[in-house]
Amino acid sequence: MTAATELLRIEIDGEPASIDQLRSVALAGFGHFTAMQVRDRKVRGFRHHLARLDAANRELFGYEVEEHVLRDRIVHALGDDIADASVRVHLHEAAEVPALMVTVRPPGRMQPGPWRLRSVPYQRSIAHIKRTTDFGQGYYQRLVHSAGFDEALLTGPDGIISEGSITNIGCFDGHRLIWPAAPALRGITMQLVEPALAEIGMPSVRAHLRIADLSSFTSVFVTNARGVAAVGQVDAEALPVDEQLMKTLTERYESVPWDDI
Repeated sequence: MTAATELLRIEIDGEPASIDQLRSVALAGFGHFTAMQVRDRKVRGFRHHLARLDAANRELFGYEVEEHVLRDRIVHALGDDIADASVRVHLHEAAEVPALMVTVRPPGRMQPGPWRLRSVPYQRSIAHIKRTTDFGQGYYQRLVHSAGFDEALLTGPDGIISEGSITNIGCFDGHRLIWPAAPALRGITMQLVEPALAEIGMPSVRAHLRIADLSSFTSVFVTNARGVAAVGQVDAEALPVDEQLMKTLTERYESVPWDDI
């Protein structure tokens, strides 16, 4: 089933999107977004989503994103009939102020691991902003999927790892988590997992990671808006999976409280 057929609802500035508005969105191509999983009309890390949207909106358009407006738009798009969903909030260029678009799709689940990743020679420009258009990101994601892999692992010169096409990647050396130091989007799940693990004495650090380094770690994993999964292979290299680590990661992520919208 395609994303288009899965679409349940789309609203712009609190109203059902018109044909003219959708045409404008399709042609504009300049904007940013955040993606969240909603359960029982609650979201993990809502303040992180708000902070992401506000920071990007100020940088791109010079306007803040007000919390009450964001909440109202999401609640309105869910209506009285949808409690669980995959929700995206987009802000894109419009005639005067940025337009706020909310799309609602069926709830998504994390694909169980271990995942198979394929490295590709690509790094996103302006990586700290979750943008609505990135041809290279989409191109390589499709390429690796067609080759039977689950995710594209974006790399720069000398095999330096930055992130996945729709994930953050982390490594565990038996004592601490290591995240890539290369420019990357700080995913919401990553932001939630880090402090949750620090609370139980598992610190996080940033370091330059290369493809050749991955097999030396106790475990490698990915995070995205749907959760956490182990990585069992990168290119032709099989990687170890630390089941206890994955259990801990999953438990700590699931311990993060859900926020009312």
